[in-house]
Amino acid sequence: MANFSKSTVPQFSVDVYQNEYLPEGGREVNAIATVTSTGGGTIGSAARAPHLYTAGQSPDAAVAIMVDCSGSMDYPPTKMRGARDATGAAIDALRDGVHFAVIGGTHVAKEVYPGNGRLAVADATTRGQAKQALRKLSAGGGTAIGTWLRLADRLLASADVTIRHGILLTDGRNEHESPDDLRAALDSCAGRFTCDARGVGTDWEVKEVTGIASTLLGTADIVADPAGLAADFTQMMETAMGKEVADVSLRLWTPVGVEIKFVKQVAPTVEELTDRRTESGPRFGDYPTGSWGDESRDYHICVQVPGAELGQEMLAARVSLIVPQEDGGARTLSQGLVRAVWTDDMTASTSINPQVAHYTGQAELAHVIQQGLDARKSGDVDGATAKLGRAVQLAGASGNADTAKLLSKVVDVVDAAAGTVRLKAKVAEADEMTLETRSTKTVRVKKQ
Repeated sequence: MANFSKSTVPQFSVDVYQNEYLPEGGREVNAIATVTSTGGGTIGSAARAPHLYTAGQSPDAAVAIMVDCSGSMDYPPTKMRGARDATGAAIDALRDGVHFAVIGGTHVAKEVYPGNGRLAVADATTRGQAKQALRKLSAGGGTAIGTWLRLADRLLASADVTIRHGILLTDGRNEHESPDDLRAALDSCAGRFTCDARGVGTDWEVKEVTGIASTLLGTADIVADPAGLAADFTQMMETAMGKEVADVSLRLWTPVGVEIKFVKQVAPTVEELTDRRTESGPRFGDYPTGSWGDESRDYHICVQVPGAELGQEMLAARVSLIVPQEDGGARTLSQGLVRAVWTDDMTASTSINPQVAHYTGQAELAHVIQQGLDARKSGDVDGATAKLGRAVQLAGASGNADTAKLLSKVVDVVDAAAGTVRLKAKVAEADEMTLETRSTKTVRVKKQ
């Protein structure tokens, strides 16, 4: 029988892709930093075989599953059944030794299992008990997601673990607390645990669900058909079980005179990080990236350097991956360098690095989809047609087939290369919500 040991720690690498050459007077430097974590050896296979771990090991993780139990979950009844089945499937994917809890969410948050402000420790017995407790889940009441998140935070904080993760399912709008209440809850939970958020059906608010996932550094998606929840929850839990390094930050050092224009994640999704910077020393700033397993992500860094003479070169930025240490310091996992070199070689200074060009287009794609859908909702047909036409053009040019397929359910494509489209007269609500929810998903740059 296979034996999955957690003795191996993931190794991080940072590869920087850029055109470092600037023309005379050039000041803007763009770079894509590809961060890769490999060698952890537990993601996927171990999650699917939760009991096959080295004897005596205690996985360093805690998970809280938050299930919407508001009255609307009974319409249709398949939603509540789907939620129970999905939560059971997620519980089955828990590794032995992982701390966990199930929360029922309405206008208040209730502990479904184990209760009394505690977390259970996953084994065959507690998994069975938790699935039995799911039978008590019934629909009734309102929706106040901030209370669910605060309870999850309290429960997760009670475990002496490194990885803390939430899974949140909702089917409706957050109508029983103010937007300020939800924002305050998110602010208090940010940096304390990561959270994946899912909307089931079509009666929930996309910007609420994506906002939760964005703030808590998780994923967001739509499950339009409740029958798809179990598979989705299983995959989410397997991914969560593969996380092995928590609280990883992208640390950016810049020399005097260099201004940071933006820092954003650009793969696997577009996520703006610029405003999340925390100062960590003179010329140093940290940007949160959450927890990592075996995976790779891309970040776009744009800085403005001082003017310089032809032939000069400088270090424009140093990119590091760091994790906090118990003594208050930080350990560097890997680093890469961003350079600037001034040249009169026009060919060198005017060429655009393929990775930079690709992800600039992907970020624009996400932006114009949101603009186009907002225009469509407000009745601005011309504006929606122009923006969604540009989105079709960008999706086709970058090979983002998934997004192109989603766009084709909202517009009739006349000429993809030219971005010529017509808005469809009738669009299924689930199709529009799926496009909006997944608009930030990107594809990796094509190998040159």
